[in-house]
Amino acid sequence: MTQHAILKMGDPRLLRVAQPVVQFDTDELHLLISDMLDTMAAANGAGLAAPQIGVDLQVVIFGTDAPNPRYPSAPLVPRTVLINPAITPLNPVEGGIMPALEDGWEGCLSVPGMRGVVPRYARIRYSGFDQYGDPIEREVDGFHARVVQHECDHLMGILYPMRIRDFTQFGFTEVLFPGEEIVDD
Repeated sequence: MTQHAILKMGDPRLLRVAQPVVQFDTDELHLLISDMLDTMAAANGAGLAAPQIGVDLQVVIFGTDAPNPRYPSAPLVPRTVLINPAITPLNPVEGGIMPALEDGWEGCLSVPGMRGVVPRYARIRYSGFDQYGDPIEREVDGFHARVVQHECDHLMGILYPMRIRDFTQFGFTEVLFPGEEIVDD
């Protein structure tokens, strides 16, 4: 079990665009994913991107098998390894012109102790590959869609505060949610 230090906002490595994975089902890739899962579990994360541990590859993991103490009211999201992801926004109603955005609170292991309201696509289709090179494609909404978009942003060098529109809805978790049992680093 190997846990890595999670890079914090301000580290220039978090601002790089990650490189695509070109070889699947390798010992190195399996070790990276195992380390990412251990690191995410130790930090009570809902997801983790390889750049957050200093690895410049398009690899994200997300999901939990039980309620997450950092997001106690969030629905469960299936544990997923997603490599070289692509996201397509979907319209909530057939024939709509623009994909719907929803505001929602987000936190990040690279921005510990803080939360902010971030607009995200309400419904998305994501695709990519698992660690064996098998294709993955899902249509999701709600918290699941938010987590995927958040993690994939890391692959483009984007941290959630860069997407915040109203900084009156950004601050320290303990101040924004006094008395709530939200575990946050």
